[in-house]
Amino acid sequence: MGQLIHRYRAAIPWLLMLPGLAWLAVFFVVPNVQMLLFSLSEGTLLTGFTTPPDTWSFDNFPGAVTRYSGNFVNSIVYGGLATILCFLIGYPLAYGIAFRGGRYKSLLLFLVIAPFFTSFLIRTISWRIILGNDGPFLGIIRDVLGLVPDNFSVIGTPLAVVGGLTYEFLPFMVLPLYVSLEKVDRRLVEAAQDLYAGPWRRGGAITGALLGGFLAVALQVGLGYSQFVGETATPGLVALAALVGATAGGLVGASMVSQAFLRVTLPLSLPGVFAGSILTFIPSIGDYVNAHLLGSPKTQMIGNVIQGRFLEQNDYPTAAALAFILMAAILVAIFVYARVLGTEELSGGRA
Repeated sequence: MGQLIHRYRAAIPWLLMLPGLAWLAVFFVVPNVQMLLFSLSEGTLLTGFTTPPDTWSFDNFPGAVTRYSGNFVNSIVYGGLATILCFLIGYPLAYGIAFRGGRYKSLLLFLVIAPFFTSFLIRTISWRIILGNDGPFLGIIRDVLGLVPDNFSVIGTPLAVVGGLTYEFLPFMVLPLYVSLEKVDRRLVEAAQDLYAGPWRRGGAITGALLGGFLAVALQVGLGYSQFVGETATPGLVALAALVGATAGGLVGASMVSQAFLRVTLPLSLPGVFAGSILTFIPSIGDYVNAHLLGSPKTQMIGNVIQGRFLEQNDYPTAAALAFILMAAILVAIFVYARVLGTEELSGGRA
């Protein structure tokens, strides 16, 4: 009787997971098996497709990578930059809500998720209006402040695509970070401060300057800044961006970052950093709406290629191969990221 009860209790978790597993099997596993068959097939929609086991066309995979390598690079660069920007914007925001929000926490969290009450497409179109040639953004920096030339344009550039991705997926970064920071025991931070874990000063200034300069140069190169201002990239332009980034990073590192934050708060919030970066990077690297509405043919991401191959050109083998390559690359990246981050709560390893 005792063994029967033990077996029944052991089966309860599986019974609870059964609806979710069935849902994943029907709407995820089965479509992916079908996609795998198409990625190894030959033919067209008009002539018909020859699928395994009648044919095994593995050439679809290297051919797709070679032909659309530029789009893969765009996806990685834009998705990575959007994730970094979401972290740089979202971490201070989540930190402020968790540690300084007080009785306004619920209101602040509502403001973070409020954009989700509007359609994704409408929000992207609104972003296009804001960044347009007659929009408020250029109206201020071009017409009022005179910081850019008259022919300066944002729409159709990598800056617009990354800006749109950052705006769309920022809540996916903020919410996990907030949950993780909310769990931090304030007594640990106070104890660290009592043990002289104060401002980082010199070390913070040096580290912040290095990170700020690197990020500024990476943004300039990754966004192709020289392409949309009609100039050629020069060492002086790169040096200016590095100087501005290093100055800003050094000031932040010296004045705002403390040893208590580095030794207590940041390590304890790593689960939120992991979850937020994954929830931001995965949808941003596969997004095609922002690249379509805010970018140009030169800024198309791999999601645009897959969407066009599937729905416009009906080239199912190439589209399926691209989709599988993208999923495999994301899975490998997540595994490596989890191993590098190495927290017990995330990867099951030792912290």
